[in-house]
Amino acid sequence: MARGQRIIFINRFFHPDLSSTSQMLSDLAPRLAAVGFDVHIVCSRQLYDDPKAPLEPEETLGATRVHRVWTSRFGRNALLGRAVDYVTFQISAAAKLLRITRRGDVLVAKTDPPLVSIVAAWVAGRRGAHLVNWLQDIFPEIASHLGANPLPARLDGVLKSMRTWSLRAARMNVVIGERMREFLALERVPAAQVCVIENWADGDAIKPMAACSSALRRSLPTPAGFVVAYSGNLGRAHEYLTFLDAATELQRDREVLFLMIGGGAQMRLLRGAVAERGLGNFLFLPYQARDTLNDSLGAADVHLACLLPRLEGLVVPSKFYGILAAGRPVIFIGDPDGDIARVVRRSDCGSIVATGDSAALAAEIRCLKLDSAALEGTGRRARRLFEDCYTLDAAVGKWITLLRGLDSHQDHEGHEDVTARG
Repeated sequence: MARGQRIIFINRFFHPDLSSTSQMLSDLAPRLAAVGFDVHIVCSRQLYDDPKAPLEPEETLGATRVHRVWTSRFGRNALLGRAVDYVTFQISAAAKLLRITRRGDVLVAKTDPPLVSIVAAWVAGRRGAHLVNWLQDIFPEIASHLGANPLPARLDGVLKSMRTWSLRAARMNVVIGERMREFLALERVPAAQVCVIENWADGDAIKPMAACSSALRRSLPTPAGFVVAYSGNLGRAHEYLTFLDAATELQRDREVLFLMIGGGAQMRLLRGAVAERGLGNFLFLPYQARDTLNDSLGAADVHLACLLPRLEGLVVPSKFYGILAAGRPVIFIGDPDGDIARVVRRSDCGSIVATGDSAALAAEIRCLKLDSAALEGTGRRARRLFEDCYTLDAAVGKWITLLRGLDSHQDHEGHEDVTARG
């Protein structure tokens, strides 16, 4: 692929200075621009946690051109308002893409909002562009499995068919885990159109540090001998009762503190449940600025990650990679055969607890608290795994190889394949 090839990312949120769902794109876009790609981003004028943000409609950030389209601004707090934001973004993004997309461009559709790949596939077909779907999650199955899909069954079936058409229409579908690859195989997406590029963390920005060196750890209102942290979004895809019950069992151990950093629907419920039970071993903090992430991850002795078992193959908790970069053990709560569980088991970088087994979680926390050598050894293996597999440089290299390889696999019929496979 020649230098100057245009790459147009579609993602609802983008701002390079904030830790949000745009973080992966914030990492990737400037590095692609640095090696000669002409990078554009079509996004909304909202921020993940600020729907009223006063962002400019057009902006150049370094060598990246950002196109922010109009949407409604109801925000994330109500499902109906969020759905309206989704629909208005899809319409505005489609109009913008039709104006700026040229033959031979690469459209990279991230999965925020859900089903944006349908719009991207349609535009790619009309404009003779390549389509790459970057699947961070799979809709509408996630909504259905969570019981949060308000659509009639017939309409849901139509959307699934259109979604699957958009996956088959793509030159490539980038998934972030092996279970997700397996799901696409069940949807009869050809294996040649699917590749795995896991999410990553920035190993230069996040490095192992002694917990006592963390400013956040030193600032805790109640000194803790052992900190168990959860950092990031705790949403409907996650489960909190297992560590709520484990914390209840451990509440008499005054050295153990559960540090909850972030937000989300389940975080609000957890906070209420902690207050109802009168637990004093929790501390809740808001999302931390991205430039303090190393310090906040380093404040913990061990980190929790979780995913509802029924969502395996549909999403992968991306917080896992920051935990590895920080050189901390992870306790994964979920399906023992899930994407994260498989990696943890192979690399011995933490432990796996089945959803609902709070006694096993409490026992694992006790063991780690009492065995500092095991804690440190597991943390070293976590960092080694990160350096071997999940660095930003490695991921960028895979993306560059993918994007440059698109032109070397042109179909003899030009770009007609974008719609013919539908």
